[in-house]
Amino acid sequence: MKMHKIIKERRLALNFTQEQVAKYLGVTTPAVNKWEKGISYPDISLLPALARLLDTDLNTLLSFQDDLTDKEVAIFLNQVSETIDKEGFTAGYDMAIAKLKEYPTCDQLVCGVAMLLDGALILKASKDDRLEEYRTEIMSLYKRAARSDNIQIKEQALSHLISNAIQRKNYTEAQALLDIISDPSPVDKKQIQAKMYIEQGELSKVAKTVEEKLLLLNTEVHETLLSLMDIAIKDKRYDDAGYIANVDEQATKIFDLWEYNRYLAHFQLYLALKDRTKLLKTFVPMIKSLTKKWDVNKSLLYQHIQTKEVDEDFGKKLQKNILKSISGDEEASFLKDSPELEDILKDVK
Repeated sequence: MKMHKIIKERRLALNFTQEQVAKYLGVTTPAVNKWEKGISYPDISLLPALARLLDTDLNTLLSFQDDLTDKEVAIFLNQVSETIDKEGFTAGYDMAIAKLKEYPTCDQLVCGVAMLLDGALILKASKDDRLEEYRTEIMSLYKRAARSDNIQIKEQALSHLISNAIQRKNYTEAQALLDIISDPSPVDKKQIQAKMYIEQGELSKVAKTVEEKLLLLNTEVHETLLSLMDIAIKDKRYDDAGYIANVDEQATKIFDLWEYNRYLAHFQLYLALKDRTKLLKTFVPMIKSLTKKWDVNKSLLYQHIQTKEVDEDFGKKLQKNILKSISGDEEASFLKDSPELEDILKDVK
């Protein structure tokens, strides 16, 4: 909002007349009237007193605060896009730059305009005489947005600056910018890193990066499916829970996850259903799988991932903890005196 609108809005909110404001500040009523119409502006020496009178601060009075909502930014960007389609890139560009001069501190607007103009540049202005001017300004906007306090806006802008550096084959600059991005991040940091390695021909590095991402995503899918199944169980949608458990089992097999994971969903389902027969049928291979070493590099999906040496006794310790937990769990009390469970307990003692 511009200064003249702020002055008028605050004056009315405080029930002041223009005459009262003029009297308090030692100016004429017509002067205040001109301020509110945007014809002229208060003398700089009057600004602190005017801000105090209107019960606001200088930043607000001078329009230093961006007051565009996300919705307003989205609506404006649509207007710019329509202008580019109907009147050409230059018309949309000039419209966007004019808006940025009005709201220079609105980071959402800065980043949004940069991305919109960047996307439209090749399609709409590839032969324009002002092409270099456009490119320079767009990069400048990305750099402004990359200084935002909003992490999502900042890292979105950084990702575009990185892509530009990669296109220019300036991999040192690209890596330096990538290192600024947080982890985890609103942007796909690993994908950007992979793209850079591919451009540099470092295929073993890119394979490791992509494989790590794949393993992380598959693990997240597994955990998400377990949560969905738990929701279905609590909602007594047992058929849905069974379907989700089947999907999880297939997914863990297809994506070569730890064998132990493939049994977890059905184990939780049968435990909730108190289905002793099916539970034990699942539990026995599940508990035995803990002592089988999971060599992640044997999978073609994860052959470049660097792994740490796991304590050989880790599986046995985990076995004992799980069995101890099951033995003391009231929900699993229906398994008490089970010969199959007793045999497992003897094996791990």
